[in-house]
Formats: sequence, structure tokens, C-alpha cells
Amino acid sequence: MTEQHPAKSIKVLLAEDQRMMRGALALLLGLEDDIEVVAQVSDGDAIVPTAREVRPDVALLDIELPGRSGLDAAADLRLALPRCQVLILTTFGRPGYLRRAMEAGASGFLVKDGPVEELAAAIRRVLAGERVVDPTLAAVALSAGPNPLTTRERDALNAAADGATVTDIAARLHLSTSTVRNYLSSAIGKTSTRNRMEAVRAARTNGWL
Repeated sequence: MTEQHPAKSIKVLLAEDQRMMRGALALLLGLEDDIEVVAQVSDGDAIVPTAREVRPDVALLDIELPGRSGLDAAADLRLALPRCQVLILTTFGRPGYLRRAMEAGASGFLVKDGPVEELAAAIRRVLAGERVVDPTLAAVALSAGPNPLTTRERDALNAAADGATVTDIAARLHLSTSTVRNYLSSAIGKTSTRNRMEAVRAARTNGWL
């Protein structure tokens, strides 16, 4: 009599741009009796289209991906597939990232240095309707306060990150140069920095961009 193996019950989509990390995660999660990695993507723009095809129960998303970030894709995914739970897994445990992930509708937020058993348990918990957040990061996020930057100030800083001029930024955002200067000046003030590049670095460090 042949041994019957239980069918994998939890379908997971994995979004990670580092090939070695992606392969290792897929392999380790695949060893769990009830978890199957049904799709792997390396680009943020591929998350939603791939999820529409494979219909995962849980999407495990890195934040810093080529194309759309995992945080932006998380919000799109929650709209496209409301039943799919989103779990953010990142190297960068920044308080601002946690807040943005929760605002995007993510059900969990973990850093990558934890054991795979903890990750597998988190996948099961978010599927069961729980919210799973790295406890240390949660405590830091509560003490850090909310993101002080408005959406437009974040847009201006993101556009300035590659050293673009005010004129270039204005063209990208379809705004006047004076409006862009105002947004950048406000962002510099809120980040307590001296110039736009320092403001970009400070905002990224805090996870506000």
C-alpha cells in the first residue's frame, strides 16, 4: 500500500529580488507539509499580474524590489485580491516601513534574520486572520511616531534622489518649479536636514520613502 501524502493547503507567492535568498526561502518553505510556493517573482511590477494567475493565499513580499516596491504592490494586491493576505519580509526593519505596510493592508511584517519556522508559523497565522509583527520593531515604531511627510513631499524627495534639478522634478511630477521648491523645503525642515539629498537619506533611514 502506497503512503498517502497530504495535499499542500497554503499557496504562497514569493517576491524577492535576490536570487539566492528567493531560492532558499522557496526551498525551506516547501519542506513544510502544508505550504507550497506556487510562484516566485523578482520584480515588484510582476506581483499583482502573477497573483491574479496563481491566486495565492499569502503573498510574501520584500520591500526593496525593482519596479514597484513591495509596499506599493501590497496596496495594489489587497485591492486586486482581497482574500490574499500580505506578509512583508525585509532586511530593513525601519519603523516607517512598518507603518506604511500596515496602511497598505499588510497582515504581517517580519525581518529576514528570523528562523524559517517562525516565518512558516507567521504564514499560517495571517491566513487565520491574525496580525503578525516583529515585536522589537513594533515597539520602536510606536515610539518613533508617524511619518511627518505628506504624499507630495515624498514624491518630491523620491524624484530628487537621483540628483535631478528642480526643473526636472517639476516636469516629472507635472508641477510648477515654485511648488516643488516648497515641497522640498518643507521636507528638509521636517527631517531636520540641510539640503534635499540629506533629506532623502534621512527619510529613507526612517522608512518614510
